[in-house]
Amino acid sequence: MKKILRMCLLTVLSLTFLASCSNDDKATDLGENEKELIGIILPTKDEPRWLQDEEKFKELISKTDYRVEIMFSQGSSAIEKQNIENLITKEADIIIITAHDGTVAAAAVEEAKAAGIRVIAYDRLVTDTDAVDYYVTFDSVSVGEAQGNYLIEQAGDRTGLPLYLYAGAASDNNAFLFFEGAWNVLQPKIEDGTFVIVNSSEAKKLREKLKLSREEQSQIIGQVTTNWDFDEAKKKAEAHLTNAKTDEKGEVFILAPNDGTARSIADVFNADAEITNLHITGQDAELPSIQYIMQGKQSMSVFKDVRILANDTINLAVDILSGKDVNVTKLYNNGVIDVLSITTDVQIITKDSVEEILIDTGYYTEEEVGL
Repeated sequence: MKKILRMCLLTVLSLTFLASCSNDDKATDLGENEKELIGIILPTKDEPRWLQDEEKFKELISKTDYRVEIMFSQGSSAIEKQNIENLITKEADIIIITAHDGTVAAAAVEEAKAAGIRVIAYDRLVTDTDAVDYYVTFDSVSVGEAQGNYLIEQAGDRTGLPLYLYAGAASDNNAFLFFEGAWNVLQPKIEDGTFVIVNSSEAKKLREKLKLSREEQSQIIGQVTTNWDFDEAKKKAEAHLTNAKTDEKGEVFILAPNDGTARSIADVFNADAEITNLHITGQDAELPSIQYIMQGKQSMSVFKDVRILANDTINLAVDILSGKDVNVTKLYNNGVIDVLSITTDVQIITKDSVEEILIDTGYYTEEEVGL
C-alpha cells in the first residue's frame, strides 16, 4: 500500500525540485539502496547546535542496518518542503524533522504521511496537523523555568533590578514554551518588585498576570523576538541600551533564549561602560558559550544533551522499522492531536559545573573549554 501511495504522489511532484537540494544538503548516504531509508531534516547549518545533532545522527546510524540522508533547510520553509518531497521521491521509510516553522511545515509533513512515511518531530513540534506520529524533545517549559530560576537566584532579596527579556522566533512553537516556562517563575518576582521590566511595554502591561494566553505571549514575543538570529539579537540589544535610562543599567538581568543570541546580547551589554554586572541566560551548551561562561561573559546555559536526544530518536525509528512495540505514553498537544512523545531532562551549566557535566562525560575536552 505504501508503494502505491508513493507512486500516486510522485505523479504530482514536479521534476524541477529533484536536483535542487539533495546534493548540497545531503550529509551522508550510508549502505546499499535496498536498505530502508531514514531521512533527517535539520533547520540550519549556521548554529553549532544542529551540527552537533548531525554528527551524532551519523554516528548512530552507522551502527544500524539503515541508510540515512541528512538535509538542512537553512531557515527556509520552502527548502524544507523541497527536502520532504525529495525524501518522498526517494521512498524514505521514516522522516525525522526539526521544523523551521512548525505550523508551515504541517502541509509538507502531510504529504509525507499520505505517502505512507512515518514522521517523528525532533526537538520542535509540528503543529496543527494529525500527520505527526511521534515527538522526541527536551522539556521546553522546564528550559525556560531553569533560566528564570537562575536569574531569581542571582537576584536574592533585592528589589528594583532591571530585567531585559528576549525570545526566540515567533514561528517556533518552542520559543513560546521556553518563554512560558520563564514567565512561570519570573512573573511573581516581577509583580513583587524584585525585577523591573525594561524593554517590553507588553510585558509591563501583563506583569500582574501569571498565566498568559497564546495571544498575550505573542504580543510580548513580538517585541523581543530575536528570530534565533545573532545579528537581530545584537541590534535589539543595542536599541534597548540606547533607550535605557541610567537606573535601567548598572547590574542587569537578561533572559536570553539560547546561546547564540546570548553571546550577541552579552557582547553589546559588556561593551557598555554603564553596565557594571550582568546575569544572562542561554541554552544548548554550545562550545563558544561554554568558553564565554569560563571567561565570565555569559552566566549559564541550559544543557540539552543531544547525545541522549538523538539516541532516543534513532532507537525509536529502529523500533518502528523493525516492527517492535513502541512504549510511549507522554502526550503533547499540537493543536489538533495529542502526539506521543519522549522527553529528555535538562541540566544547568555554570562555571562551577562545566567540568563535572561536560568534561567528565566527554562532551568537551579541557582544552576546548579553556580549563
